[in-house]
Amino acid sequence: MNAVYLKLLVPKIMRTTYFSFLAVVCVFFHVDHLSAQNKDLTAVKYANTITVEELKEHLYIIASDAYEGRETGMPGQKKAAAYLADYYKSLGVLPCVEGSYFQQYPLKKEVVKKAEITANGQLFQFAKDFFFFNSNAIQENLSLNNIVFAGYGIDDPAYSDYKELDVKDKVVICFLGEPQDKNGVSLISKSADLTDWSLDPGMKMLTAQRKGAKGVLFIHQEYDQFIPRVRFWLDNPGLELDYPVKENAEENIPFFFVKKDLAVALLQEAGYKKNLDKILQKINKKGKTVSFSGTTKAIIHVERTSEKVTAENVLCFIEGSDPVLKNEIVVVSAHYDHVGIIKGEIHNGADDDGSGTVAAMEIAEAFIEAKKQGYGPKRSVLVLHVSGEEKGLLGSEWYSEFPIFPLENTVCDLNIDMIGRKDEAHAADSNYIYIIGSDRLSTDLHVISEESNALYTNLALDYTFNSPNDPNRFYYRSDHYNFAKHNIPVIFYFSGVHEDYHKPGDDPEKIMYEKMSKVAQLVFYTAWDVANRPARLVVDKTNDFPSER
Repeated sequence: MNAVYLKLLVPKIMRTTYFSFLAVVCVFFHVDHLSAQNKDLTAVKYANTITVEELKEHLYIIASDAYEGRETGMPGQKKAAAYLADYYKSLGVLPCVEGSYFQQYPLKKEVVKKAEITANGQLFQFAKDFFFFNSNAIQENLSLNNIVFAGYGIDDPAYSDYKELDVKDKVVICFLGEPQDKNGVSLISKSADLTDWSLDPGMKMLTAQRKGAKGVLFIHQEYDQFIPRVRFWLDNPGLELDYPVKENAEENIPFFFVKKDLAVALLQEAGYKKNLDKILQKINKKGKTVSFSGTTKAIIHVERTSEKVTAENVLCFIEGSDPVLKNEIVVVSAHYDHVGIIKGEIHNGADDDGSGTVAAMEIAEAFIEAKKQGYGPKRSVLVLHVSGEEKGLLGSEWYSEFPIFPLENTVCDLNIDMIGRKDEAHAADSNYIYIIGSDRLSTDLHVISEESNALYTNLALDYTFNSPNDPNRFYYRSDHYNFAKHNIPVIFYFSGVHEDYHKPGDDPEKIMYEKMSKVAQLVFYTAWDVANRPARLVVDKTNDFPSER
């Protein structure tokens, strides 16, 4: 499970009761006629090849110290890729990427050695006072000679900080969040629900960029409390996809997250002496922006190193049996990378996402055995093991930009990420799985998921995080996102965050293997139905999750 976007987190919301109620209604609506149906005994036969013993055997290897935490681009990740490829070779699966099981992709590794700003006679340092995630847009020296304070940095029909503001070739300083009255009602949504202006700082960055700004400083009002959540990502090498240079390609402007003290120092150096807290109160009360432009001598100085590396996605392709339908692809995905070695401790990532990795292996084996015995799926099935997820969904992004099989032929993506533990919300009962995205693009897929569960596995399907307003942003934090953004129906299977998330204690002996096998079987049954039904899934919904992370 990717945590690069933890900057967007706010305290956990209560369970979305609407979706839980909807799930119950759907199950009871179908249960009578489902109980009258005969189970697909062929599907049951091959689902039963997904066993606790084999899942455990694979996971104790994949999540062992020998794989060094499987950090993308490092030897442990390469070793895990080889293990997956050797396994599929042993099952008789032919390679599908020009004679290889690997889709290799290029990366740039960057390490920030030093970054600092001097403003109003004070020295401000990287991580302590400001931070950014590695980006080529951040040059060695970014001048803050022309700065603009722009309230919340929002440009919306309901409220705008840009009505009379010229930001061309200037650095915008603005607060995170959005204006709210004293009762917590957003001046934009006219309710207590926050809009994407709060949930996605990228919207503010792109708005400033389109208006000609050369950079953005986001003021984080709870900086000291927040910085521990992203400290790992600041202290460890960042990776970016090394895309081929595109002619006339637009690069994003740099953006930083800063303590209020740094913003105040810059504004004071530029001659602005007013209290920012009172300014925000004024904006929230009157619904009108307050802005200021000025000049400083400040420069953001950055020192870093950069090198090129490669990583691999591993593909297992099971060709369909129908001469026409085999051109359509059902994808089952899981990321096999993790966070590597941190301060000398190996982070084995048994749940994140060793659990999804070995579940996908067993699902692949089930389809392969079915095909060997003359019951192969009508549509083709691609089991896609991606790397780079922990660095920002990089492997799945590369696949979606340079697909081995055309995206227009891709029917859906069933993505498995962390299915072997339980979270605090389900401390009393582990027989559940969070379902995210199933009803966002295709009614067909959602119904198939519900019916497969009611007929075969009887897990509690929890839709708590299946909401555009989920402050955890889980929809954006695993590899299904890179399919959904191309309008391909998805389901994200997830059992929630636990106490060992991204810690060295995420080990295979803590996995609930019975639970994991049950979830893997649910994914198999859903994939089996999608792969064998006469008609392709219909995309009949407009996704209400914003397309940008």
